[in-house]
Amino acid sequence: MKRMQLTGIALLLMTGIPVISMAQDKVEADIGADLVSGYIWRGQDLGNVSIQPSASVSYKGFSLSGWGSVGLDKEDTKEFDLTLGYSTGGFSVSVTDYWFDGGPEYFHYGAHNTSHVFEAQVGYDFGPLAVNWYTNFAGADGVKANGNRAYSSYFSIATPFKLGGLDWSAEIGATPWETSFYNNGASGFEVSNICLGASKEIKITDSYSLPIFAQAIWNPATEGAYFVFGISF
Repeated sequence: MKRMQLTGIALLLMTGIPVISMAQDKVEADIGADLVSGYIWRGQDLGNVSIQPSASVSYKGFSLSGWGSVGLDKEDTKEFDLTLGYSTGGFSVSVTDYWFDGGPEYFHYGAHNTSHVFEAQVGYDFGPLAVNWYTNFAGADGVKANGNRAYSSYFSIATPFKLGGLDWSAEIGATPWETSFYNNGASGFEVSNICLGASKEIKITDSYSLPIFAQAIWNPATEGAYFVFGISF
């Protein structure tokens, strides 16, 4: 969920794929926000209508980005993520610090007293197909039935295409092994995210267009189904 360009914002929300950028010779920065009808992440229902701001800075393939989510419902979880990444060509690697409220406050990093989750990502975008792997390596990770750290992981395969004048993306994602972090306690390999999304830009003026997107999402592991609409600013 880290956004580098307005056109990349909608695609990222649909696929969860880090935006790939070519190495540039000058510092580039971006800021934006999305308004979504529901916060669905990797097939997990994390909230209702939400505002999700983002900011990023990048240089020669390296990037540092911040992303957050605040639900209009006061009971929704608040989230603040920081991601340090590197990409070259189709290859990307990153480390993300996820923080959620409702537990220990932000500056608590104890092994058994933290609301942070640290995740490593590696992926490759082949053009017609993008593959990504994510693994939690520290923080408030899920556990196995025996209480051991699960090193909760998720992998996805996604493909973009055009149809009917819209930009589309189809993704399938799964958890490879047992963890309490996903799907209310995944017992092993489970497909947890089947997503079909579409995006377009609505022309507002000669120099400004408003990106919008919609996603149909199914989680076979929890038998959940969601339809999400969003606007990027």
